[in-house]
Amino acid sequence: MTFLQVRLHPARFDPLTSLAAWECQGPGSTSAAAHFIGRVRASSAGGQPLEALELEHYPGMTERQLERLAADCAERHGVAAVLVEHRIGLVLPGDAIVLVAVAADRRGPAQRCCQELLEALKHDAPFWKREWSGGKGTWITGNTPL
Repeated sequence: MTFLQVRLHPARFDPLTSLAAWECQGPGSTSAAAHFIGRVRASSAGGQPLEALELEHYPGMTERQLERLAADCAERHGVAAVLVEHRIGLVLPGDAIVLVAVAADRRGPAQRCCQELLEALKHDAPFWKREWSGGKGTWITGNTPL
């Protein structure tokens, strides 16, 4: 059975504190862990200075979809534990927007699951993003490249 933990944060969070707490309570006696911390870029998709990134979501549905994505990846890779923490609301450049952590018996499954889950979050998670630059908000219609 995989230990899954998914949280949405409406305010700034410290991903290293979250990661430390998760490692104390979740993964158990695994020998490998992979994690990724994503931060908001300083420029918009058009290259202008970014004031903020706004993330909207549908409460309840978003959490269930994130749990489903995490569980599916965990099952495919046979990992012991998965943590997903994601910001919602207004996020400033440099702030953490996502934390994904995966624990497994070997580094390969941990790394592959972490990578696959990040891509799934980028493409399949129900977030609507708006970039704020020059006082104007522009909805993002595509995803950024790897």
